[in-house]
Amino acid sequence: MKVITRFIPIALGLFMSAFVAGAQTPMLIHSHNDYDRAVPFYQAYSQGAASIEADIYYADGKLLVAHNREDIKDSRSLETLYLAPIAWFYRENGGHPYKDASKSLQLLIDIKEDTEPSLSAIVNLVSSKYADVFCNGGVTITITGNRPKPADFCKYPQWLMFDGNIGVNYTEDQLQRVALISECFTDYAHWNGKGSLIPDQEAKVREAIDVAHSMGKKIRFWGGPETLTAYYTFYNFGIDYFNTDIPEQCAIFFSKWGDKNFQIGVKNASEEGVSGTSKLDKVTRNFAGFQHSKLQLSKGIDVYTPTYLNDGANRKIKNVIFLIGDGMGLNQILAGDYANHGLSVFNMKHVGFQHNNAKDQFTTDSAAGGSALATGERHSNRHIAADDEGNPYPSLTDFFADKGLATGVLTLGHMVDATPTAFYGHNVERDDSDDLTVDLLSSKLDILCGCGMGDFVRRHDGRTNLLGELAGKYSVIEDYSKISEQDGRVLCIDRRMDDAADENNLGMLADATRQTIAQLQKLSRKGFFLMIEGAKIDYAGHSMCLPGSVLEMLSFDMAIAEALKFADSNGETLVVVSADHETGGLVILDGDEKTGRIMGLYFGNDHTPTILPVFAYGPHSDEFLGTYMNIDIPRKIRKITK
Repeated sequence: MKVITRFIPIALGLFMSAFVAGAQTPMLIHSHNDYDRAVPFYQAYSQGAASIEADIYYADGKLLVAHNREDIKDSRSLETLYLAPIAWFYRENGGHPYKDASKSLQLLIDIKEDTEPSLSAIVNLVSSKYADVFCNGGVTITITGNRPKPADFCKYPQWLMFDGNIGVNYTEDQLQRVALISECFTDYAHWNGKGSLIPDQEAKVREAIDVAHSMGKKIRFWGGPETLTAYYTFYNFGIDYFNTDIPEQCAIFFSKWGDKNFQIGVKNASEEGVSGTSKLDKVTRNFAGFQHSKLQLSKGIDVYTPTYLNDGANRKIKNVIFLIGDGMGLNQILAGDYANHGLSVFNMKHVGFQHNNAKDQFTTDSAAGGSALATGERHSNRHIAADDEGNPYPSLTDFFADKGLATGVLTLGHMVDATPTAFYGHNVERDDSDDLTVDLLSSKLDILCGCGMGDFVRRHDGRTNLLGELAGKYSVIEDYSKISEQDGRVLCIDRRMDDAADENNLGMLADATRQTIAQLQKLSRKGFFLMIEGAKIDYAGHSMCLPGSVLEMLSFDMAIAEALKFADSNGETLVVVSADHETGGLVILDGDEKTGRIMGLYFGNDHTPTILPVFAYGPHSDEFLGTYMNIDIPRKIRKITK
């Protein structure tokens, strides 16, 4: 026993970084042939497995774990590898197999030879040393392999359960001793886990599931494929236990289920809690996160179909609206499109693609990505509209202001974050929020709207009255709905812009877009330039939260619809939609076209260098076809508006 107690903390140290045992999963995990793991029991336990399997032989009076008799070793006993560790955790957790008292654990023992005396040896060992763990319903021991006949179930203690099969006519008493139904998958279908099953074989699998459930039992198929496709296919079929040889991968897939699935009109699978946001940057670290209870919509958003009357026309451009979805890759757009049965952005016919690598790194951050879109120059990561020596690059707001146009920046996020600052500030450090806010005093920007009051009033540079100084240049307000009521230039710091999108505020960015356009029109008859950022698509990617991404994408698309409507109202407005980078490596795995159900898996929680779509509408929108670097977007805008 001393060896066991020393090994427990070592094993926990190896796997605690991936520990998800407290998380509820929508599909129970069965660690098949668990003794083949690098670290038997602990590897599966650390992933919250609901069932763990061990093959045993009774040899020389010992219960030894092995798949084949020639693999038997005295050091690999059932007690050492499984009974004692389970008992340690059970007692440590105050009478529960896991710290989460709602989680159960089953030890599935496969008797390879001779039902007797193997079964009697199991009963004697458990009853004598571990009765408090296994004999009172705490942890279930289920016998499979060479089981006794159902008629003999009654000869063994009531705490001992048995694996069942379809086609066996159990009596009512015998069925009560059956813990689950286990079937060989290849008896029903031959599938490699790619694509889909042959229809008649799928029907057989589904029928077996229905039979097991009609018996009131959970079902497990062994011998089936283990792929990402198999994970969600078996889940959709209603199989209760996933038979896995890779418990870590399986657990990761089924963990945080509510963050991977979304459907309008359906309650989020995670009813409580917040999706983490620890990867956000300095000025956005106080973001409250995506509240699971709010990650749902009762209905979708309206989709706007443009008139196309001036789309691609060779005529003068008076206004430019540049919409940037922070962290928005093609799959973020696609997820919103599937969920909503359409998006306004996909009604823009002129589409190109942009590479977005930073100057000094293969993968860009928001500073370099946003600055490239603002200035037309490649940037090193962390730099805001400035070269490596700190010399400022003029942005599109400078270009259009010099032409006498009104300029605005609107973000559904923090106005001192990287993307918006790239259009009014200059710095070699994106986190230098003190200097970036001071840049507003010399900026040519007419309207700035977003959240971030703290960076104006809680400062480290000794400046105590920056808002007072800015009040000499702007009307400083805290309500975006009042923007168009002001007489001149506007600085709107609205705390609501920091909230994640939900049912009640989904139209906030679209409303602010209308307000800002109206005010810009008042400020200059020559026209205007407006950058609009959908900031929290990026937040959702950092949080690996698909429902958050869909809601933020729908919010952003509502703003896109407003831009397209305005463009149609005058025929002199160019609308460009793109992103600074993609966040999370989102992959769409599964869905339903009819219901809008969507399942997506994030590769990670940081930026990726994937190519990004560029959508354009209005005069000269055909200039944005093809593939090019991100810096070519502002260069094209400058070229066609000279």
